[in-house]
Amino acid sequence: MKIRSYIGKGICVLFAAALTVSAGCNETTTQKSEIKMKTPVAKKQPTELTMHEDVRVDNYYWLKERENPEVIKYLNEENAYTDTMMKHTEGLQKKLYDEIVGRIKQTDESVPYKMNGYFYYSRYEEGKEYPIFCRKKETLEAEEEITLNVNELAEGKSYCNVGGLAISPDNKTVAYAVDTVSRRIYQVYFKNLETGELSSEVIEKTTGNITWAMDNKTLFYSVQDDALRSHKVCKHTVGTPTDEDKTVFIEDDETFSCYVFRTKSKKFIMIASSSTLSNEFQFIDAEKPDGEFSVFQPRERGLEYSVGHIGSKFYVLTNLDAQNFRLMETADTKTTKENWKEVIAHRSDVFIENFELFKNYLVIEERKDGLTNLRIIKTADKSEHYLDFGEETYTAWIATNREFDSATLRFGYSSMTTPSSTFDYGMDDRKKELLKQQEVVGNFKPEDYDAKRLYAKAADGVKVPISLVYKKGIKLDGKNPLLLYAYGSYGANMDPHFSSVRLSLLDRGFVFAIAHIRGSQVLGRQWYEDGKLLKKKNTFTDYNDCAEFLINQKYTNPEKLFAMGGSAGGLLMGVVINTRPDLYKGVVAAVPFVDVITTMLDETIPLTTGEYDEWGNPNDKEYYDYMLSYSPYDNVKAQKYPAMLVTTGLH
Repeated sequence: MKIRSYIGKGICVLFAAALTVSAGCNETTTQKSEIKMKTPVAKKQPTELTMHEDVRVDNYYWLKERENPEVIKYLNEENAYTDTMMKHTEGLQKKLYDEIVGRIKQTDESVPYKMNGYFYYSRYEEGKEYPIFCRKKETLEAEEEITLNVNELAEGKSYCNVGGLAISPDNKTVAYAVDTVSRRIYQVYFKNLETGELSSEVIEKTTGNITWAMDNKTLFYSVQDDALRSHKVCKHTVGTPTDEDKTVFIEDDETFSCYVFRTKSKKFIMIASSSTLSNEFQFIDAEKPDGEFSVFQPRERGLEYSVGHIGSKFYVLTNLDAQNFRLMETADTKTTKENWKEVIAHRSDVFIENFELFKNYLVIEERKDGLTNLRIIKTADKSEHYLDFGEETYTAWIATNREFDSATLRFGYSSMTTPSSTFDYGMDDRKKELLKQQEVVGNFKPEDYDAKRLYAKAADGVKVPISLVYKKGIKLDGKNPLLLYAYGSYGANMDPHFSSVRLSLLDRGFVFAIAHIRGSQVLGRQWYEDGKLLKKKNTFTDYNDCAEFLINQKYTNPEKLFAMGGSAGGLLMGVVINTRPDLYKGVVAAVPFVDVITTMLDETIPLTTGEYDEWGNPNDKEYYDYMLSYSPYDNVKAQKYPAMLVTTGLH
C-alpha cells in the first residue's frame, strides 16, 4: 500500500480533527468561523422493511444502489462538505503528514529468514512506494537476486497489492498474486527466477492464496464467489491452459470459507475450511498432487482445531472439551479425534493461541492475564521455560520460522513505547539477540513516554483491561485530551503495540488508550463468548465503563475524550454515542458496520452468511429483537451528539 494513500487523507484528517476539536488548536491556518457551506442532506425515500410482523421504515434504503447517479452525487457532496469543513486544518494536515512520513526510514530492509537454501527478505528504496522482494543463496554475503520488484508492477496504476508469493520447491519459479483494483480479487502470474522471464500463463480471479506441490509444476489456489467468499480450491499445472484447471474442492456451506497451504514439513497439501465455530481439514501427499484428499477430522458444530506436522505425526490445537484450547498429537495415518492424545492440558486461566514445531523443540504462544507468553518445551525430556519480557504492557508473537532443523526461535516484540523488534532466541543456550528494531527517524526516545496497564470495573463487576501511553510530564488533572480505541468482535485482540504515527498525538499532550473489551479474547475464550450473540451488549457497556473510569481517574474529561473504532469497531462507535453521547467530545468511525439488521438479512452481501455465529441470524425472532435493540442505524434519536468523522468506501 502506498504511504500517501495510508497516511495522507485518513490519518492526517483524523488527527487534525481531534486536535482541532480538543480545544482551540493553535496550529490551524484558517478560523473555522469563516467557513460557510450548506450541509448535504440525503433525500428521504421511505421503504418499508417487514420481518417477524415488525415494520421498519428506512428513509435511506435507496443509498444501497451504488450505481445510482444520485447516490454518487450525494457522496460527492459529502466529500466536498468534509473538505470544506476541514479546510482550516489543511496547514495542520500537511504538518502532520510531513511529521509522520519524516519518522519513516525510507530505505529499509526486513530481517532475512532462511528457507530451502536461500535467505529471503524485502527492502524499500527511498522515493519508492512498494517493496522489492529479494533472496540470497546459502549466505547473506552472496549476490542479491530480485524475485519481484513491486514498484515495476505498480507503474501506471493507482493501486497495486501483491498477495500470495510462493517459490517453487526447486527454487526456480515464483508464483505471485496481484490485485490492482482493491477488491481482493487477484491474478496469479509466474516468473522464471533463472531467466527473469514472465510466463504468458495468468490465472484470473483468485483470492491470492496459492501453494506449490512438491513436483514443481502443480499450483493449488483458492477462488471466491460473487459474495467474495473463498469457496473452492483449484489446481493448475504449469504449461497447460488455465481453462483446463481442475476444481479439487467446493465448499458448499455458505457459513464456511476455505484456503490451501503446504505443511512446514513439506509432506502434505492441506485444504482448510473454517467458520466462526468450526474447522475441517483435508490433506494429500504433497508428492502426489493428483491424489484424492482425505478428511482429517470431519467438521462438527462447535469443534475448532488447527494442525501442524512433524515426522510421522500431527499436532492438533483444539477446543475439544477445552474452552481455552489444548494441544494434542496423533499419528499422520490416524487423524480423527478418537486418536488424539493430550500433550498440553486445558487451563482455565491460560488461552493457547498458537504453536511452532522444531526438530527438538515445541514453542507455545499463550495468553494469560491479557498478555502473550512464549513457552519453550524441549521434546526429549519435556523440560520447559518461558521468555521474560520485563514490561507492564506489551505484545509478543512467534515470527517466521521456516526451518525444522534449528534450535533458534525467531520472535517479534513490541510495546506502546518499544518499536517493533525482531529477535532470535537460542533455545539451547537461552540467549536472546536483537536482530532489528523499527527505526524511528528523528529524536524519539522510549524513555520519554509512560505505558500503563489499568483495569476498569464494568457494570456487572468484571475488570476490563486498558492499555495506555502518554508522554512523561503531563499532569493527571483531568484536562488531557485522550483518544480511546477499541474493536471488540470476532475474538480479535487489539494488542498494545508501538506506533510512530501515534507520536504526533502524544507529543501534543494526548493520552492514547486501548480498551480490551469483551468480544475480544484477550482474557481467554470466555471473554469472547461474553461479547457476542445475545451477550453482545457487554462489548458496548464495557467501552463506556472504560471511558468513565478514565474520566474518574483524571486522565481526561468528557470535553477532551475522543472515541475511535473501525468496521465492527465502528458499530461499537455507533452504539456508544447513541447510548452515552455525553461521554465523548468527538468520534472517529471508520467504515462502520451500523445498519445491522438490514445487512444481516441480505445474504448477497459479502461475509453475511458467515457472520451468523458472531451476531446471530435475524431470521430468528430472538436474535432479530436483540440486534434491533442496539443496531446504531435503528436507534438514532434526537439528542446532542459528539462531533463525528465518518469514513467509508463505495464498495
